[in-house]
Amino acid sequence: MRREIDHSLQNKFQNSSRYEDMLELPHHISRERPRMAMEERAAQFSPFAALTGYGDAIRETGRLTERQLELEPDVKDRLNEKLRLLMELPSPRPEVSIVYFLPDEKKEGGSYVSVRGRVKKVDENSRQIVLENGGRIPLEAVMELDGDIFSSEE
Repeated sequence: MRREIDHSLQNKFQNSSRYEDMLELPHHISRERPRMAMEERAAQFSPFAALTGYGDAIRETGRLTERQLELEPDVKDRLNEKLRLLMELPSPRPEVSIVYFLPDEKKEGGSYVSVRGRVKKVDENSRQIVLENGGRIPLEAVMELDGDIFSSEE
């Protein structure tokens, strides 16, 4: 058995020395194909993304949204009074701040958004506040309405 082991090691060393005459030869350069850029050469060893879009899906799942809060009846009454006052004012109406709930397009919930601008009109038919800059805010999404015009009322 000792002889068999020695014999296999001897074959291994003989095989590795078969190529020693090639070690000192110059590197081959192809005439038909251009040399590959280092960036491209490195790219072939980059990790493979088998689950395309998986990272985006994880980030989307981790993104937080808020639930829309239900206003107390007395807060709703004050808000309706402010809307009524705003509708009665002649144009140009004063600048106001509006906090409203904006539903998320991709998942349940949404976020609270604050805008400041002049109200063009309060459209009761479409149930929206139309701003001079073209923005539209659904009346049922309005959580807060504030401005100088309301300070004398409170």
